[in-house]
Amino acid sequence: MNNANPPQLSDLKTIGLSTFLYCSERPLFQVSPGLPIGDALAQASDLLSLAKAFAEDAAYSKDSDRHAWAAHYLTAMGKAVVDDVVQALAA
Repeated sequence: MNNANPPQLSDLKTIGLSTFLYCSERPLFQVSPGLPIGDALAQASDLLSLAKAFAEDAAYSKDSDRHAWAAHYLTAMGKAVVDDVVQALAA
């Protein structure tokens, strides 16, 4: 990256290196490359907001397995998106 002429934030895209949810030690899903990072972060925010709501439901409900697992998967997805954006910003 040229420090004299840094890229505009709106021009940065996901790089697609972050994976999540593994089966047999292989990634089942991967963040798609080439998405605007602003859009990716907005989606990550939505995923993490839902995960927070499910985690809160799980904390107050006796039969909360489905809430806890939903929070787990949504958190994994949101983290992968954020990790990919961090890698794009560091590139």
